[in-house]
Amino acid sequence: MSKIHAAITAVNGYVPDYVLTNTELETMVDTSDEWITSRTGIKERRILKGEGLGTSDMAVHAVNGLLKKRGIDAKEIELIIFCTTTPDFTFPATANVLADKIGATNAWGYDLQAACSGFIFGLATGASFVESGRHKKVLVVGGDKMSSIINYEDRTTCIIFGDGCGCALLEPNEEGLGIQDSILRTDGSGRDFLGMKAGGSVKPATHETIDAREHFAHQEGPTVFKFAVTNMADVAAEIMERNSLTADDVAWLVPHQANKRIIDATANRMGVTTDKVMINIERYGNTTNGTIPLCLWEWESKLKKGDNIVLAAFGGGFTWGSIYLKWAYNS
Repeated sequence: MSKIHAAITAVNGYVPDYVLTNTELETMVDTSDEWITSRTGIKERRILKGEGLGTSDMAVHAVNGLLKKRGIDAKEIELIIFCTTTPDFTFPATANVLADKIGATNAWGYDLQAACSGFIFGLATGASFVESGRHKKVLVVGGDKMSSIINYEDRTTCIIFGDGCGCALLEPNEEGLGIQDSILRTDGSGRDFLGMKAGGSVKPATHETIDAREHFAHQEGPTVFKFAVTNMADVAAEIMERNSLTADDVAWLVPHQANKRIIDATANRMGVTTDKVMINIERYGNTTNGTIPLCLWEWESKLKKGDNIVLAAFGGGFTWGSIYLKWAYNS
């Protein structure tokens, strides 16, 4: 019997309609289009507007499109792994909310919190369920409504983040296609440099924490950049070395869209040319868990069966990782 790999068999994405441009941000904080573009590569980002709308609502759009594209019913989904930093609620899990909204009545699910590395962690986890033979259809969702935890008076964070959601379906493959290898890393000392100061069990919400604006994302940019630019590049190069891949062997690099300079450093470390790098940061900013699946969605038509693809990410807390996969279908 051939070894079972977990292969991506469909991808889809969704971004909200409202476009928040650098020009509009100039009216909100002391910044400029030139400053933002030169340091991050971002020109605009999408924002989810509308009362009562959360991360699951973007996921509904993305997942329903995936189901239609794959030609399957939501009842065929067996497991939903929802990778998010901005769940609809502390509990219940947004995976369960999504299952109810799309009618995935035969699925169980849970949320995975690994900041910007979440989608990679989710793919690796979902792959284990497929490879073991326990499940045949695993839905991995990566999405965030980052605007819900961003202080739009803090120019260190408000220029970076946007809202969006993407998803991928994992199914068994016996042709040798699908996820080949993964490297996942964490370093909890990073919690002091990128995270949220209040709202958890250590520091529950009080009038004081709200007044101090401790329920917004906090980032010490220079420290985070230093860690990210090194570790994301290192782990991408490591997975190539471990699998005897050269730059010529790699069809595509799919990097987390945090900062154009970090993306460039990762590509350079791998020896991959710019035309092999998926980049949409200029239009969407950093959608946290949404960046990698949104790239796969936008580039899907260019992907060919058998393509060697490397995914790489770095996230708050700190988390980072890479995945090497062989694309399983022609669009």
